[in-house]
Amino acid sequence: MYDWAASAMQTTVMVAVFPIYFVKVAGAGLAEGGATQRLATLNTVALVVIALASPVLGAISDYGGTKKRFIAAFMLLGVGAVAGMFFVQRGDLTLASWLFVLSLIGVAGSFVFYEALLPHLASGPEIDRVSTAGYALGYVGGGLLLALNLAWIQKPAWFGLPAGPQLSGAEATLPARLAFLSVAAWWLVFSVPLFRRVPEPPARLEPDERRGESPVRMAFVRLGETFRELRGYRQAFLMLLAFLIYNDGIQTIIKMATAYGTELGIDQSALIGAILLVQFVGIPCSFLFGMLAGRIGAKRALFLGLLAYTAISILGYYMKTAAHFYMLAGLVGMVQGGTQALSRSLFASMVPQHKSGEFFGFFSVFEKFAGIFGPLIFAGTIAATGSSRNAILSVIGFFAVGAAILAFVDLEAGRKEAAAAEAAVQSAG
Repeated sequence: MYDWAASAMQTTVMVAVFPIYFVKVAGAGLAEGGATQRLATLNTVALVVIALASPVLGAISDYGGTKKRFIAAFMLLGVGAVAGMFFVQRGDLTLASWLFVLSLIGVAGSFVFYEALLPHLASGPEIDRVSTAGYALGYVGGGLLLALNLAWIQKPAWFGLPAGPQLSGAEATLPARLAFLSVAAWWLVFSVPLFRRVPEPPARLEPDERRGESPVRMAFVRLGETFRELRGYRQAFLMLLAFLIYNDGIQTIIKMATAYGTELGIDQSALIGAILLVQFVGIPCSFLFGMLAGRIGAKRALFLGLLAYTAISILGYYMKTAAHFYMLAGLVGMVQGGTQALSRSLFASMVPQHKSGEFFGFFSVFEKFAGIFGPLIFAGTIAATGSSRNAILSVIGFFAVGAAILAFVDLEAGRKEAAAAEAAVQSAG
């Protein structure tokens, strides 16, 4: 249900409505490509912040047994920032920038600890199905709210909102600004089941640790140990490295798609409609990826997803019309949820449960740095060439290199390493 709750922020704010609003309203008056370049830079700034903080916070949550508290803190930060977007008007570039950064920190930070719950709730073959089902529910939740947002943005009169050609600036932007408020409410309300129903994993001490130590001090001690231990978890580390690289391409496509389409002159309704298509195509396809992983193995299913993303990048270079954008959206919907869900479940299966927060803190670092380089290259290419189209092919290299490293990951060896480490802690406790 937290996937359901937070995915509304990712669809409406991160991907569909806010990037268009940022380019056309908050960034109005900037030179062509200026708002898109700034949006890419803001993605980078937010992800650097959470990437640097998440390993320390993950270690604190493991030592203190406070994963759900950290989820709540970051969720409330994100909800407040998204609600504040209601007040962004034409030319409010600074306010829009700050709120966007804070909202990204909120959603990305909460997912560090949310995903760290996964190895405590599922194991063995079940972990792939649980992870992909979470993504599928996220598509349902994010898609339903985005459909409602799209309806009142395109047909405001149906909902009693101001409509017509003689609207003031505030009246014209009201439907989009109400969409941001709806995301904040949706995210807050549908987070409640997690806090009420999902148990907090108990804190587990290492054999040489004692209760009563400073959580911050112990976090840094544990981080040093975990960083050294990563050499002993060779397969998990290789998975992290592969994920760092191929996820860079995935995140670039997700975050820059609507801004890219806006610059190409594709109508706003077509852009948001295509993102909506991604959500509803993604629902059955996420479940299918879980089933496919059960038949051919999660790693082979991931390879298929990366091959599809390579084709998407090539087709995106030649994209010119709304019909092209819809075709690409359908392809993205087929593979987006499955590749990301299988990535986190593969990693979760190769980490010891008692250090899930720390390891997912490192997973978050790799995930966030994966989200840094792609948008940074995108922004740099725009600055160098004056066009977003030339940047779209750069992501193919990320898929190729990431797949090459993934080929060397031995899943069975990684799972045995994690099981042995967990057994050692339980026998010592």
